[in-house]
Amino acid sequence: MSKTNTAAVIQAGLARRHARERRFRLYGVLAIGAALAALLTLFVTLGTSGFSTVRQAEVRLSVFLDPATIDPEGARDIKVLSGADYQGLVKQALRDAFPAVKKRRDKKKLYGLTSPGAGFEIRERVLADPDLIGKTLSLWLPASDDVDLAVKGRVDWSLPESDRTVSDKQRGWIDVLRGQGAIEQRFNWRFFANADSREPELAGILGAAMGSAISLIVCLVLAFPLGVMTAMYLEEFAPKNRWTEVIEVNINNLAAVPSIVFGLLGLAVLLGWFGMPRSAPLVGGMVLALMTLPTIIIAGRAALKAVPPSIREAALGLGASPLQAVLHHVLPAAMPGMLTGTIIGMARALGETAPLLMIGMVAFIVDVPKSVLDPATALPVQIYLWADSPERAFTDRTAAAIVVLLVFLVLMNLTAVLLRRRFEQRW
Repeated sequence: MSKTNTAAVIQAGLARRHARERRFRLYGVLAIGAALAALLTLFVTLGTSGFSTVRQAEVRLSVFLDPATIDPEGARDIKVLSGADYQGLVKQALRDAFPAVKKRRDKKKLYGLTSPGAGFEIRERVLADPDLIGKTLSLWLPASDDVDLAVKGRVDWSLPESDRTVSDKQRGWIDVLRGQGAIEQRFNWRFFANADSREPELAGILGAAMGSAISLIVCLVLAFPLGVMTAMYLEEFAPKNRWTEVIEVNINNLAAVPSIVFGLLGLAVLLGWFGMPRSAPLVGGMVLALMTLPTIIIAGRAALKAVPPSIREAALGLGASPLQAVLHHVLPAAMPGMLTGTIIGMARALGETAPLLMIGMVAFIVDVPKSVLDPATALPVQIYLWADSPERAFTDRTAAAIVVLLVFLVLMNLTAVLLRRRFEQRW
């Protein structure tokens, strides 16, 4: 074969390889673009649906705090004030606003303009300041979830009245209130300040967020020191024999075990044998700690391996004991990697639902937990409960809670990245 033909064959082969390389790069760019498009679609969908939760329809009513209803004896007894019929005051205010409504069926529809829990907010005001009794207050009270959807334009008025959750009469009353400026969308502070509720307009994420926070604190207190000490022992002090290899293999396997297995372990051991309280953040944190430990141990060992042997040798050469060399020199150098692994493990624990379901943290909890033993739920479990609810208004709250959870996860992963860049040492 002549030199000309050989050069032509080589050029043709190079052209084919370059074309394949360009196609491969194009496929990679298309794959990244598709992933980013799917992620953007997810965020836009959740953001659009969840943003409506930030604003809630409220009705302004003139409520007379009737002493005969709230405190008939005038003794200002807390038990009497707490047990008064405050919802009856809301109903009376609605009747005063629409005096033409006389029929019992129409009155029932009229009462449906406000939330069944509106009276609780009046009760909190009275308990905070009993001197309000006997006065008439102009209050913004939460509208019912159906009225909220109607105000937000989420009701199809072309449907027959029997197929709608808001009747024609209620629509007329809403229009009257709008004309008076007595119904509008206001900032939904209840979503961020309340715990769960069976009424969508009153449901909030504070109880679930506190349950997740307390569980993560318990998880961190248990998993971080145990994980660091285990990683130090296995990497620096444990003899290299068959038993050590068995332990290492089991730790690596535990990192891939489905999370529900840890939930079953917590159910059988912590609740079954030790009789610990169900739905408690203490138990949830312990289960999450068991699930997070393998991740922290593996990350810790990798961080210790990354420390140059010269640091150990220099410390030993200057007279330090093996324990002093590890604690005073190797461990501080490996700590950024350990912290990164710990935060990533905690972020995984924050998003877990299955193990918490197994230990009873799926219960309906209306109070904000204040200790590790108080009944609580968690943010992922709260999302699961709302997603399974038949009320349409819970759909928006589910999306909003998912956005809040994603924000926490992004912040935790961003913290891991910043810690790694801030304290990472290049050898």
